Amino acid sequence: MPQRLGDIALTTHESVYRGLRNRILFGGFLPGSAVTLRGLAEDMGVSPMPIREAVRRLIAERALKMMDNRRVLIPPMTEEAFEQIIFSRKTLEPELASRAMDRIGPAEIKAISTHDRAVDRAMAIGDVEGYMQANYRFHFAIYERARADTLLALVESIWLQFGPFMRMAYGRWGTSSLEDQHQAAIAALERKDRKALKAAIAADISQGMNFIGEGILKRSS
Repeated sequence: MPQRLGDIALTTHESVYRGLRNRILFGGFLPGSAVTLRGLAEDMGVSPMPIREAVRRLIAERALKMMDNRRVLIPPMTEEAFEQIIFSRKTLEPELASRAMDRIGPAEIKAISTHDRAVDRAMAIGDVEGYMQANYRFHFAIYERARADTLLALVESIWLQFGPFMRMAYGRWGTSSLEDQHQAAIAALERKDRKALKAAIAADISQGMNFIGEGILKRSS
């Protein structure tokens, strides 16, 4: 029985962590909005203990920041942080895609293409949250095949840091002006063209991050 209770507690903690993480990743918490741990617990219908643990983990991942008044918020985006995020993404994500290529066959390409079609549908109707979720699934359906857990964890942390700002940019100006770079990546996977795959991922990163830079940093400066 103790082991079973322990399993339940662990599941609750992990569920709360993943729920908060997804809120941050897909724009449920927007920059500038501070929340209390008690408020988070009430909102999610859980006790404060799993909230504290989830927040602690997310602070370690640089997704949240604790204020002196015990409120938490999305850390502000600075030009220095933005430059480092771009550098990290362009360094790590094409490498993950390259390492994944040899483990991606027709079945995996079919699943990746399904995520890309979901991206297209969300873009067509202006569904910002749907776009962000489908875009995330597209990228990580590739990256997870690399079997490079350390690199993957770094990239996941980076996505948590820019996700809320991407949500803010898309919420203000929509997704209609974005070009779909995913088809080039899919074609490269089909041809087993490693160089083209890395170039397509890098181009996709540049477009998305430029959108944040133009929409958030430059307009707030």
